[in-house]
Amino acid sequence: MSSLLNLLASGGPAMKMKHPFGLHSHLSPDLARVLAYWRGLLRGAATMPFWDDAKLSDLPDLRDRLFLVDVFQQPERFRFGVMGAALQEADGLSGRFLDETDLGHPFDFLRSQCAATVEAAEPTYFQGEGAGRPCARLLLPMWGEGRISMLLGAVDLS
Repeated sequence: MSSLLNLLASGGPAMKMKHPFGLHSHLSPDLARVLAYWRGLLRGAATMPFWDDAKLSDLPDLRDRLFLVDVFQQPERFRFGVMGAALQEADGLSGRFLDETDLGHPFDFLRSQCAATVEAAEPTYFQGEGAGRPCARLLLPMWGEGRISMLLGAVDLS
C-alpha cells in the first residue's frame, strides 16, 4: 500500500489524466479548416488568437455551422453569441446562457466542453451521436480582456 501512496505523492503515472475532450488527430475536412483558420489568426508567439480577429464571414461556406460562445468568470458561465443558421432552433439560442436552456443535439455535453476548453486553454473536440445522427464539434479558445473571453465553435453533422 505504501508504494501506491508514494507513486501518487510523486506524481507518477497514476496522476496523469487523459484530456476528456482531447483534439482528435483525424478531423473532418471542415473542422480541420476551422482549426487551420484559428491557427492562422495567432499573433507572434501567442498560444491563442484574440477574439476580435475572428470573422465568421472569413469562412462563408461553413458559416451556417459556426457559433461563438461568450465566457464569463466568477461564476463561470457560457452564453451563446452568434449562431449559424443551421444550428438555430425555432426559439433561437443566441443570447441565451447554456445553463438556462435544454441543450440537445448537436450541443450535447457543450457546457462540459466549454469548461474544459477554458481550463486547458487549448482546442477541444467532441464526437457523439444524437437523434440517430452523428456529430463532431470543435471548440477553440479566443483571448480578450486579459483572459479567455470567447470560444469559436464549429459543428460537423455529416
